Amino acid sequence: MAPALWRRVSLILWLACLLPLAPAVVAADLYELHLISDSPATTGAEVTITANLVPSDNGSLALPANNPVYHFHWIHAPLLLTGKTDEAFNSTIHAVTNVPGDFPVSVWVTASKCWMCQPVARSLLVLSITESLVGNLVVTQNTTLPWPSSYLTKTALKVAFQLHDPSSFFKTASFLYSWDLGDGVQLVTEDSVVYYNYSIMGTFTVKLKVVAEWEQTMLGAGKGVAQKTGDFSTSLKLQEILQGIQVLGPTQIQTFQKMTMTLNFLGSPPLTLCWRLKPECLPLEEGECHPVSVASTTYNMSHIFRDPGDYCFSIRAENVISKTHQYHRIQVFPSSIQPAVFAFPCATLITMMLAFIMYMTLRNAAHQKDMVEVADFDFSPMSDKNPEPPSGARCCQVCCGPFLLEAPSEYLEVVRENHGLLPPLYKSAKTYTV
Repeated sequence: MAPALWRRVSLILWLACLLPLAPAVVAADLYELHLISDSPATTGAEVTITANLVPSDNGSLALPANNPVYHFHWIHAPLLLTGKTDEAFNSTIHAVTNVPGDFPVSVWVTASKCWMCQPVARSLLVLSITESLVGNLVVTQNTTLPWPSSYLTKTALKVAFQLHDPSSFFKTASFLYSWDLGDGVQLVTEDSVVYYNYSIMGTFTVKLKVVAEWEQTMLGAGKGVAQKTGDFSTSLKLQEILQGIQVLGPTQIQTFQKMTMTLNFLGSPPLTLCWRLKPECLPLEEGECHPVSVASTTYNMSHIFRDPGDYCFSIRAENVISKTHQYHRIQVFPSSIQPAVFAFPCATLITMMLAFIMYMTLRNAAHQKDMVEVADFDFSPMSDKNPEPPSGARCCQVCCGPFLLEAPSEYLEVVRENHGLLPPLYKSAKTYTV
């Protein structure tokens, strides 16, 4: 009986030990642990890390009101702990180190009466510790632009250095600032703020070297001077406002003449150009014309007018910080040389060429017809064979024959009978008379 009773007592005690674990197991997925710190920090400066226990469903779950309910467990080695503060649902520690590097810090939360129970939530972060100063450059200007790192030329610019020192480690230090403004100007000041006016547009890199010195007690050597330095830089893009558009081009022109205009932009590129020809000088609406990208301050455009009248070029240009409009009126007169004048000589030349081709074709055909020999045998009496042509006809044949293209049929008959056949290649042996 004793062994059986001992087993039952052991089981009861074991269940009793598990009772504190039950709430933690249930709540293990209901909470989140958020960590925040003021790092990066410099060596020797105190770092603060805070852990906050929050519901995982953005606050809809009510946390228990009993205080204290949870316990925060920290692992921060090799950082030296200088202070710790615990509250109901958050905990804060302060640590310091003289060695630069990246150091992980972890924390988990358990029920306050059950350190060995399963954690309700846990989290981890990495602290960045550096040997140099920590800070950044802040650039401001009275004119605010919607584009980052873009500023206006010929307008005062404020460049300030902000030291990151939440623990007031450098409260007794003195600082010296060496500025390089990127355009060849260098300054040395004891103030962390400078004002500068850039006169030209472009991209500049501002560089700053900061030296901090303070009195510090040395081990075994009394007091001495400690020093830390830091190098910082930022990029600035200086732009000019579009102050206007200068249009170089004619104000009068004739139709069918090519007009060329030059646009000079009084501002910094890159630009977006848009223009349209209108009967009146009115501003351009959105989507009214097709934009063109321009990478310089000059742009050439051309146009040919086909109808006379009064016109106006409506021009709009814009860069990343401003935009402007410009108008250019022009009068178009009818051209003194109409296109029909050029068409008439072309048509006349084509007609003459066609006529010449037809003439040459008919002439060659007539010439080939005249080269055919026709044999005409006349069996009429001899008395009728050789009639004398009229005197007028003979004279006309002699004088005007070469110029006659057509002759009477009687004359052609006489001429054909007076001309004999081609001479034979051999002489006939006998002659017959009919």
